[in-house]
Formats: sequence, C-alpha cells, structure tokens
Amino acid sequence: MITRKSRSVRTRLTLAAIVVAALGSLLVTSMLTISLYKVANELRTNEVAGAVLEIIQLDRQSTTPVILPQGDAAGVQVLDSAGRVVASTPSLTGAPRVADFAPPAGKARADQEVCGIPAFPDRCMVVVAFWVYQPQGDLLVYSADDVVPWYVQPGVLALFIGASLLFTTLAGFGTYYLVTRALRPVSDIRDNLEEITATDLGKRVPVPHARDEIRNLAETINQTLDRLETAVEQQRRFASDASHDLRSPLTAMRAQVEEALLYPEDTDWSAKATAMLGSLDRLQAIVSDLLMLTRLDSNARMSKERIDLYELCRGELDRRPRRVQVIRELTPGLVVEGDRLRLSRLLTNLLDNAERHAVSRIWVSTAEEDGMAVLEVLDDGEGVPQDQWEIVFRRFTRLDASRNRDAGGTGLGLAIAREIAQAHGGTLGLAESPQGARFLLRLPLIR
Repeated sequence: MITRKSRSVRTRLTLAAIVVAALGSLLVTSMLTISLYKVANELRTNEVAGAVLEIIQLDRQSTTPVILPQGDAAGVQVLDSAGRVVASTPSLTGAPRVADFAPPAGKARADQEVCGIPAFPDRCMVVVAFWVYQPQGDLLVYSADDVVPWYVQPGVLALFIGASLLFTTLAGFGTYYLVTRALRPVSDIRDNLEEITATDLGKRVPVPHARDEIRNLAETINQTLDRLETAVEQQRRFASDASHDLRSPLTAMRAQVEEALLYPEDTDWSAKATAMLGSLDRLQAIVSDLLMLTRLDSNARMSKERIDLYELCRGELDRRPRRVQVIRELTPGLVVEGDRLRLSRLLTNLLDNAERHAVSRIWVSTAEEDGMAVLEVLDDGEGVPQDQWEIVFRRFTRLDASRNRDAGGTGLGLAIAREIAQAHGGTLGLAESPQGARFLLRLPLIR
C-alpha cells in the first residue's frame, strides 16, 4: 500500500523530473535549432551566391541579356558602373535597385539581410552582392532569396517538439516507476511499524535485499525495536518484581494490624509496633533503592570531586560495627574522581552484601593495577556459582541460598552498585575465589 505521504513524495519527484526533463529538452532543442539555423542560413547564402556565379558564367560566355533566367534565387539584378539596372530576372523586371551596399574594396563579395525590398515588400531577403570585372566597365550583381526562418523548416520544428515531448514523457514515467519502486520498501516499513504496539513488540520491519540507505534504515529500525523490546521487557520484570517485593512487607503489616484489631485486649501494642518497624524498614529500603535506580536510569547529574579511596573505605568501615570480623588491607594514595555519596552507597552495598553472606569474616582491600584503583570485598560464605556471576547483578535478583538465609535484602543493592561503578567509568564484577564471593571494583585513577 502506498501511503498519502508516499504519494506526495512520488508526485513531487515526478513533477520535478518532468520539469527538469522539459527544461533540458528546451535547452537542447534551442541549441540544436540555433546550430541548424546557422548551418541552413549559411547554405542559403551560398545558394544565393551560386545564382550569381551562374550569371557570371553566362556573362563570360556571351553578352549579358536584359532578361536573365530565373534560376534558383528569388531574383537577380545586374547594375553597370553607373548604378543603372541593365539586366534582371523576370521577378525583378522593372524593379528599382535591390540594395544600396556593395562589396568593400579588395573584396568581390558581400552579403546582408534586407527587409522591405520593393519587389518583395513583406519579406526579408538574403542579398549577396558581387563585383564582376569587365573590360568595358565593372558590373555589380545582386542575388536575393528568402532568409531561413528561425525554425528552419516546419518539419524540423515538429520533429524537435515531438522529440522533446517524448523525452519529457519518458522521463516522467521513468521517474514515476523508479520512485514508486524505491518507495515501496519504505511503505512496507511504515505499514509494519503501524502494526507494532507497546503490547506486541515482537514484529520487525522487512529488510530490502538491495544494500542501500533504505536497507540501512530498516536494519537500524529493527535494532532499535530489539533494544526497545528488551527495555520494555526489563521494565515489565522490574515492575513485577518491585510489586512483589513491595507487597511482601505491606502484606505482613496488614496481617499484623488485622490480628491486633481482632484481639485488641490481648495485643501487646508495643511489641506489635516494634515488629511492624521491621516491615517498615524493609519497605523504606526498597523505596530508597528504587529512587536511586530512577536517578541512575535518568543519568542525573552527579558531582565530581577528588576522592581518596583509602579515606572513603576507612570512613565507611568505621561508621558502624559489623556482626562479623572485618579485615582491612587498604593502600593509601589511591585517588579517584566521582560523587562521594554515590561511591559511599556502592561501598555500603558491597559491605552489606558480604556481611549478610559471610560466616565469620570479610576482607576489604585496595590496590593499584594497570592505572586503575582496585577495591576487593571478599567474604567466607558459600560464594556464587560462576554461571550466576552476572545474574546476581540483575534487579530484584536473589539466589535461592540468599532467599533462604536472608529475607532482608531488597535484591537491588548489587544492581545499584554496578550502575554506580559504570557511571564513574569503572567496572564491578565477581572473580575466582577459593572461598566465598569475591567482588572486584575497578575505577580510573587520577594523578
């Protein structure tokens, strides 16, 4: 199906091609006509001059007669040295002098275009003048014939006009066909895009076989749709997981409130409030993490300052006591650039994750490696299987072991930590470890 916009483009391009073809035809026709006119005019002048040569030949053979043979020219007239007409063709019999010019000194021939000759009042003529040298006196011979019209001949003009119309018509139809063929893939792409909705992102636009700009456009659209489908699917999973994780503390608090309302006399309101605070803390943590992810997803502007990784780690480790032993191996002088609050949040998430899964101790160390500041957080827990190293960084992801051992995590801490690392031009991932989970953070050093 060719859309209205496609028809508009097709029509405009076809009209443009017709205009260009018409202008081109007009230009070529004009140049050919001018060239042909010049050739025809020169031939006509030579023909008129040839009629004079016939008179000269006759003069050499005998005395010039008073009435000359008509010949091919419209008229020939002979004047003596005194300027009297002594001979002419029947068409100029009794007519006055045809022209008042003569060949200049040193030349035997001259020609001009003369209009309004008395013998030919409504016509413009090519007049050729010759000096004929005679012992008894020089003769001036005029030969006249009609000028060549600008179109040379009606047949030639009709041929040029017909050829121009044919060329313009072929150019219009050719452009119409080529544009229609070229726009058909665009129309197919548009038709398929109209069928794609937010609930059905699985369709893709057809890719033309020709390797041209339209093929590149179709491939780019399909790549964009792939990314869009992936993003929408991630958003759906995110919304589903967020709803599930938010529903859990809300459900727990509702059950506690309903139970208290059923047995108000038997309820220890202080204990009930204390129990509900745990659910509220979890709910607050989830909302806080969701807000952080929203800011990270929107690429919110962050402050940049020089941060000593040694001081940052020491401050975070000293901020509160941990339930397990923390072994520090910190190297001073490792300076990075970034947002202090976000990097603190990254380190907090790594330490909280390690603490939740550690048995008795965790190790925190910093070092320099290949121009990068490397932060390592290691615990002595069960660790993470290598095939799930990337899975743990997905949002709302908690492995089965984690769910069984720890219901307090939001499932967003590691996802937030990785996005903060990437926002600072670094990386965060898991590495081989003989025991437990070993997280490695790499950030660019500044000098």
